[in-house]
Amino acid sequence: MGLRQAERLRERLNLEKIDFIYSSDLKRALVTAQIIALRHNLEVIACPELREIDFGRLEGLTFDEVNQLYPEVTRMWVERDPGLIYPGGESLTELDKRVCQFRNRLGGHNKEETILIVAHSGVLRTLLCQLLGMEPRQRWQIRLDLASLTIIETYRQGAILALLNDVSHLTERS
Repeated sequence: MGLRQAERLRERLNLEKIDFIYSSDLKRALVTAQIIALRHNLEVIACPELREIDFGRLEGLTFDEVNQLYPEVTRMWVERDPGLIYPGGESLTELDKRVCQFRNRLGGHNKEETILIVAHSGVLRTLLCQLLGMEPRQRWQIRLDLASLTIIETYRQGAILALLNDVSHLTERS
């Protein structure tokens, strides 16, 4: 299913002008970025800053298992507590700083360039908040589905959200 979604996203972006493609260096995102990059004859720039948050000891556990083993983490997650730190992993503050490092890298591009970013939901929601001047806590209010398309236009004065979580390219075609 994932490869088919990536191929449909590639078709959706087929006629779009793309100058650079940045991706998480984790396989899931990198493969999607490479599928899109082939059509545009571009190299994918792999960025560790775009990795999903490190869930530490929670990686691979179900919500019920996390609740049983780490009830305080579950409480903080449910309450969207910005002080959340995943045991053996990353804090939300560390994620914010890492995404900010990537955002600063984007400042080196000129305004005519179109940049595609392929990453994970938590990272993308955090980047959206940063670009749009929203509080980091508001990341929880943004839904981003797998292989969805979101477009942000950036200007010296700020950013404009032009499209959010578009998945129309993923619907079955006859």
